[in-house]
Amino acid sequence: MKRILLLILSLAFSHAFPTAPETEVKEQDVNFAEEYLKRYYDLETDGKKVERKSGSPFSEKIRQMQDFFGLEVTGSLDSETIEVMQQPRCGVPDVEHYSTFPGRPLWKKTKLTYRILNYTPDMEQADVDEAIQQALKVWSDVTPLTFTRIYDGISDIQISFAARVHGDFYPFDGPSGTLAHAFAPSEDIGGDAHFDEDENWTKGSAGYNLFLVAAHEFGHSLGLSHSSNPAALMYPTYSYNNPRDFHLPQDDVNGIQALYGPSPNPVPPKKPTSPSPCDTNVIFDAITTLRGEIMFFKDRTFWRKIPQQSVAKEIQIEQLWPSLPSGIQAAYEIPEKDQVFLFRGTKYWALSGYDIVQGYPKSIYGLGFPRTVKRIDAAVYDEDRQKTYFFVADKYWSYDEERQTMDKSSPRRIINDFPGIGQKVHAVFQNNGLLYFFSGHRQYEFSMTAKRVMKILKNNSWLGCLDNKIN
Repeated sequence: MKRILLLILSLAFSHAFPTAPETEVKEQDVNFAEEYLKRYYDLETDGKKVERKSGSPFSEKIRQMQDFFGLEVTGSLDSETIEVMQQPRCGVPDVEHYSTFPGRPLWKKTKLTYRILNYTPDMEQADVDEAIQQALKVWSDVTPLTFTRIYDGISDIQISFAARVHGDFYPFDGPSGTLAHAFAPSEDIGGDAHFDEDENWTKGSAGYNLFLVAAHEFGHSLGLSHSSNPAALMYPTYSYNNPRDFHLPQDDVNGIQALYGPSPNPVPPKKPTSPSPCDTNVIFDAITTLRGEIMFFKDRTFWRKIPQQSVAKEIQIEQLWPSLPSGIQAAYEIPEKDQVFLFRGTKYWALSGYDIVQGYPKSIYGLGFPRTVKRIDAAVYDEDRQKTYFFVADKYWSYDEERQTMDKSSPRRIINDFPGIGQKVHAVFQNNGLLYFFSGHRQYEFSMTAKRVMKILKNNSWLGCLDNKIN
């Protein structure tokens, strides 16, 4: 029986990068890119030296790859394109929206079995069992499929943990890089899912969450390929979301139901839980203004505070922006440009009003951050100075929006230039010339002119909550 192409999920962030001079590209990068395009974009060279000129097969494949990852589509092998290629990633060709494998392989039955052959020492066995069971339930909730665990014999889906060479001709590569792989439906090895034992598997946010990776892998085991929608479970890169709040995105529902149809007994979609904005234990992920409103982000949710209304309106991020990920980590507005920038990991998006600007996401490294920076904790635009301040751990970077360059004095310590606000900024925004810093459960009203904290408030003081001052 012919084996179906192995799907290798390599879960790490992919980013869109601005164009850099082609002269920065080295010959070894061209060789690397050639192998990359052969593997993921079906580049054929017939053993001949690759031509890089415009219109060549190499250039056209570069254009395809740039288009998929949201890069500027030039067909030129610039350093940013190379950077994306070098990110650990999935081992199957990139596709648009949800997709199935060539030939549309799927299980010809609805009652499937699974078996856990061994366990990772990183987690308690009961936690592994729970993660696997819940990952399969993600798919059985929306299809006629059922999954029954067996403890002996050959199951439809065999699950194992292994390192390096492990008997399927697709060895793992050590920590990070490739995290797991799975086979599409077929006899023999079809449906099986393997997890790299060199990774740190967890049930939380540290390391790699087994439930999230397994849920993605089982999508492959059932016949789905990858989606180009960053919000989809089947997007080929890893993004942590709290499993307690997980619900299968509609893109994935459409994909799996195209193969197996809907469930005869559909499970009502679990509404993502969100904390009350008046809970003083809430720590906001990001805050920004937008056309006079204030937006408070937390996990999958944001609260929209309109000045004329006393109560903030709760909205799910995916309702307004389906292609945005949850867990926005920093945000700021440049009012004179009518633009808002949203950050997650090393990627950021631009909004023009409420519309996502074409050509995003882009990479924070295009702004001048060093590679050691993996996320932005908070950001704010100072209208008076036309500077954007980016806060990372106990330091901040100053970005000149007029010159579009990072100030040479960056980074500087927060405590030196923003005394009294603490050494960790979770969110910040500007209002009437004052900066409002959120650190933990407190909010600090800060004057850039006086260089001091003017007032300390509770973190929910803008949301119509009572008893906002801290004595």
